[in-house]
Amino acid sequence: MEKRTLDHIHQMLLEWYGIYGRKSLPWRNLKGTHAPYGVYVSEIMLQQTQVSVVLDKYYFPFLDTFPTLEVLSKADENAVLRLWRGLGYYLRAKNMLKTAKICRQSLPSDPKELIKLPGIGAYTAGAIACFGFGRAVSFVDGNIKRVLSRFFALKAPSMGELQRYAQAFLNHTDSFSHNQALLDIGASVCLPLLPKCPLCPLQSHCKGKDTPTLYTQKSKITYKQLVYDLGVYIQEGKVALALDNILSYQGLYNFPKICSDRLLEFPLIGSFKHFYTNHRLEVRVYLLSDKKYLEDSKGVVLFTPQELADLPISAMTLKVLDLLASKEILRVHLD
Repeated sequence: MEKRTLDHIHQMLLEWYGIYGRKSLPWRNLKGTHAPYGVYVSEIMLQQTQVSVVLDKYYFPFLDTFPTLEVLSKADENAVLRLWRGLGYYLRAKNMLKTAKICRQSLPSDPKELIKLPGIGAYTAGAIACFGFGRAVSFVDGNIKRVLSRFFALKAPSMGELQRYAQAFLNHTDSFSHNQALLDIGASVCLPLLPKCPLCPLQSHCKGKDTPTLYTQKSKITYKQLVYDLGVYIQEGKVALALDNILSYQGLYNFPKICSDRLLEFPLIGSFKHFYTNHRLEVRVYLLSDKKYLEDSKGVVLFTPQELADLPISAMTLKVLDLLASKEILRVHLD
């Protein structure tokens, strides 16, 4: 692509971002030495999570409690998981704590060093370097991948190929706004199924604009269908929970599974659907009269409703607690 054409495209991108970009997002307006940390927290939270969810109840409370990487490095894992409660994908929080303990006071600015840290992949490393440290680097996430694939008419490009295109397409003069614009176009204009091509600032130069869905790769996710039979055992106002040994939930308390084959004898409180990673669960919740029917009954711990409020618990456990409250069996004030 000729430099004059590329400069023109860059200018159109910046003008579009100036009018339509999500510039009000708090992690896009960070200044000072702690800006990279604020960007880091946002990028980790936004993995597999919608912007509205992160903004609603997670980003600011986390930064209020752990305002710097150094403060986070001294934190207890339970305190970190407590603030992550309900956000899901808890390994993200654990990796953040590991990274903080490794780096202590500040993150490295080089993407090659960032990617060595727990839970930081190529995209996150590039985003932190660009948005946090102001470095002119390119990176590719799902949205940028779709934009570049259509713009350059790339069918089934490898990540290495996409990265080369992203680097060649990068606006080195204002990489921050350039990359933010690509992210926003992918999120709001260059949509997977019904792209809004007439609204796109790249349309006039887009090679895939006539057949945009041709360059949208659909990855088929195979889900494991599972049934969880969970037991609720309450003794003198205290409820039984157990530390989970599933990797995704390690360090979190969940309602334990029932080990008995006598399910029909237990009162069914209710059921709900729950999803995590590649699992689709049907969760059935029963009220038990004895903790001997619980898996690893000797390992369960009884907690008062007040103690539950400060306990690191999973999103699935939150759903069970909501169910118990709706049936007026147990009410816990978590906020």
